[in-house]
Amino acid sequence: MPFGLIFSRIIAGTDVRDYGSGRTGMTNVIRSLGLPAGIAVLLLDMGKAILAVLLARIFYDSHGVEVAAALAVIVGHNWPLFIGFRGGRGISPGWGGLLILSPLSGLVASVAGVSTIIIWRYMSVGSIAGASIGSVTLVVLGLIDVYPLEYAWYGLIATPVLIFQHKDNLQRLRRGEEPKIGRRAEPKMPRQAKD
Repeated sequence: MPFGLIFSRIIAGTDVRDYGSGRTGMTNVIRSLGLPAGIAVLLLDMGKAILAVLLARIFYDSHGVEVAAALAVIVGHNWPLFIGFRGGRGISPGWGGLLILSPLSGLVASVAGVSTIIIWRYMSVGSIAGASIGSVTLVVLGLIDVYPLEYAWYGLIATPVLIFQHKDNLQRLRRGEEPKIGRRAEPKMPRQAKD
């Protein structure tokens, strides 16, 4: 469910991927449609990962299946089949998956990510910091048997995927061109013109 795209079509009659980063995630929705729509997309994208893990818990007695369900949501969010494999970066569903697998790791990721965003005003930097620190916390808690060891796989697999999805942000940061929070999304060149 590409909620960013759904909201942009309902609210503005546009495709959010034609603006800003070209992604369907919360940050691009905030920049193109405003904060209320972005918060709704954040919660819905987190919710789809939480729901997937809850369903895995109900129907399977396997921590590995829970991890696979959470990872599948990230993959489906980032590369959605029905909209040409052009989705988000995976941070919101990744955060939702982390919170349901390990509330403590999710809390650590939240504090790290939000603090980083407040200090540096870059959503991408906060997203990467939160995901990385939350995942390290999850792996450590799995290794010391606070949470099932299988949960560590979520941190070990999800974080590299999320960082990979931010490669263009990292390049813009190096060039000093990454937009800070509060900057509106500019229209992109129409997709037909790019081909």
